[in-house]
Amino acid sequence: MGRTAAAAPDDRTLVLSRHFAAPPERVWAAWTDPAVLPRWFGPEGFHCVTHEIDIRVGGQWIFDMIGHGMTFPNRHRYLELTPHSRIHFLMDGNGDSGEPKDVTVTLTPRDGGTDLRQVMVFPSVAEKEEAESYHAVELGQTTLAKLAAALGE
Repeated sequence: MGRTAAAAPDDRTLVLSRHFAAPPERVWAAWTDPAVLPRWFGPEGFHCVTHEIDIRVGGQWIFDMIGHGMTFPNRHRYLELTPHSRIHFLMDGNGDSGEPKDVTVTLTPRDGGTDLRQVMVFPSVAEKEEAESYHAVELGQTTLAKLAAALGE
């Protein structure tokens, strides 16, 4: 009896990257300060309404992303927070949207600024393809542009 191999992580992965002029400490603060993160997070045309925010290992951020007449429930559950270099969390629709996506944000100092790399691993190839059909990479880049603006760039 044959077995079906699970899809390789690369087949389920989307990657966003951007260089910021700000040093890693400032980019880190924008991701981890509960007063700042909700102000820039989300694609252009969307804003966040926070219901709970506890940015620590074992904590979570529960919020709605609202825009274009739509509301998307979200939850980030923090697994790792390595100051100024790495944020690892699970992202889902607050428990009602199936398996979570695994997200890792790495911050690397370069040329006085920061290279950011965000890797999102979807539970299945189909979910990744669905996200691509909604232009997740392009929307993610607008989110990073909002982060750049929040950093004064």
